[in-house]
Amino acid sequence: MNVKEYGKTSSNQRISILIALSVVIVFLYIGRLFSVQVVENELFSAQSQKTIQRAVLIPARRGDVFARDYRSILATSRDSFTLLFFRSEVGKEQLPPLVDRLGGHLGVSARSLLDKIESSASDPVVLAQGVGYEQIVGIAEHLSEFPGIGWQREPSRYYPYGDLFAHVVGYIGEITQEELTALYNKGYTQGTLIGKSGVEKVYDELLRGKTGLKHRIVDASGQILDEQVVFFPENGKTLVLTLDPAIQTLIKKALGPRNGAIVVLKPSTGEILGLYSYPSYDSNLLYDPKEGRAYFTRLSLDKSFPFINRAIQSSYAPASTFKIVMTAAVLMEKVFPPDRTIVCRGEYRYGDRVFKCWKEAGHGPLALEDALAQSCDVYFYTVGAEYLGVDRIAAYAKEFGLGEPTGIDLPGEVRGIVPTPRWKMETYNYPWVGGDTVNMSIGQGFLSVTPLQLADVVASVVNGGFIMRPHVLKEVRDPTTGEVLENISPSLLRTSNITEDVFSSVRAAMRGVVTHGTALPVITTPIVEVAGKTGTGEVGLENRYTSWFVGYAPYDALDPEEVVVVSVLVEATNDWEWWAPKAANIVFHGIFSGLSYEDTVRELRQGPARWYLPALEDR
Repeated sequence: MNVKEYGKTSSNQRISILIALSVVIVFLYIGRLFSVQVVENELFSAQSQKTIQRAVLIPARRGDVFARDYRSILATSRDSFTLLFFRSEVGKEQLPPLVDRLGGHLGVSARSLLDKIESSASDPVVLAQGVGYEQIVGIAEHLSEFPGIGWQREPSRYYPYGDLFAHVVGYIGEITQEELTALYNKGYTQGTLIGKSGVEKVYDELLRGKTGLKHRIVDASGQILDEQVVFFPENGKTLVLTLDPAIQTLIKKALGPRNGAIVVLKPSTGEILGLYSYPSYDSNLLYDPKEGRAYFTRLSLDKSFPFINRAIQSSYAPASTFKIVMTAAVLMEKVFPPDRTIVCRGEYRYGDRVFKCWKEAGHGPLALEDALAQSCDVYFYTVGAEYLGVDRIAAYAKEFGLGEPTGIDLPGEVRGIVPTPRWKMETYNYPWVGGDTVNMSIGQGFLSVTPLQLADVVASVVNGGFIMRPHVLKEVRDPTTGEVLENISPSLLRTSNITEDVFSSVRAAMRGVVTHGTALPVITTPIVEVAGKTGTGEVGLENRYTSWFVGYAPYDALDPEEVVVVSVLVEATNDWEWWAPKAANIVFHGIFSGLSYEDTVRELRQGPARWYLPALEDR
């Protein structure tokens, strides 16, 4: 073969190799294309569906809560963000570093985030609520570092008055597993915010509305491409309460930093115009995403028990305020003539025991009306132990509604105790003795009541035997139009068998307490005529005293709508200063003069009894 022929053969071989390589490359490409489009289609399709479509709940806006004027907002919602974790988008090996980064960004422990993820069966998992805009921006700017993390705008709860209405309005929090088990069939889910106390709890289903749903399309990095609403949320109803912010502020300041409670009740309707318990708490701090848990723990460990609504959730010996009930019983049963006197020498002997009167020197001879005015213990020891007896005393206590809940639309109300011989045996396995009757006759011993129950006792006296069910809800309104959907009408709680002439005599005797009795030095308001009863309950053996005042004004009002009942309790945990009637004087004067607490005190300081009023700096 010559050189020319060899060159021609070599060139043909190279061309053949190139053609062969080209054919192989084409077939490889076609094969890969076939694999991607046909063989792996189902895998990619499933992965695509999993990563680009999310079902996201649209939270309803929780209903607002207004005061009785329908202007003052007691609870409302402000925009914030809820952080979500889509578990189906993150592998197990990715989870630990993810929660570490997220915990550092949010300022919470990674363990707490992991606990939420592991304890929840839902997808997505609610990781945090009430998250601020800046934190969401920080996540969005580094979205590739937070796979499976999403968020949605969600209203957060805000209480403009802080601690002023806390025990009435309450607060909300994330649903617990126990609550979810009980409420799952009502549409509650993991991460739902639910009322924990007060109106927020009692009327949670009205306030929460109905959740909506949307489908969200995102790319592989989590960027939102499109959203489509499946159904819109239905916002919660607007609630209008019976409370008056001016009265609420007045009673808070009148009580001051003293453990206790004040209730202001409209006896003709049962409307609560004011209800304050001290110590209180700021509901906004309980809802804070960072500080909420620590604040809750601090309150829970506080020995003064700020979560307790002392107006309805604690009961106390009523002390001499119970003599209102005793007076009605004596008059109704006719067991002892009301004009017949009993001589008080400062003590009463029953068996081998001696029971003291609060006035050591004694009151001398007193008939019923003056006995109530002067709060003579010996008089009521005598008629209670020797003429009425325990069964009648207990029956009249129950006639006034003691020992039973008032039915107020707030959670946690206690019954109090109206003791009987049977009750004592069942409770203590010990028989009733005469000394128990003696103690019960002046509101001591086993007898216990709440401040609201005593307000109802006075309401019964004012109404001539009718007690209207106390309530804090006034109206339910449409959240958009403001239309009244439901108006809460007065509801009769109980009717007494006591006659009107007896109630008239009791009212006159209660007026005597103020005009010439124990309340004369402190109920000094010239604005309105007050009728009421003081009470001082001895607690333990350490000279600790509970201070009470219950009363109403105006005395002998022509229009029942004008009358208000005030019940004041100051616990024995405070230093003794006989504060309850002093606070009541401020409250009555402030309500009927229309003045603020500060102006009320200044005005009262111009009259008698300046010695007990708190000092105020002139403005």
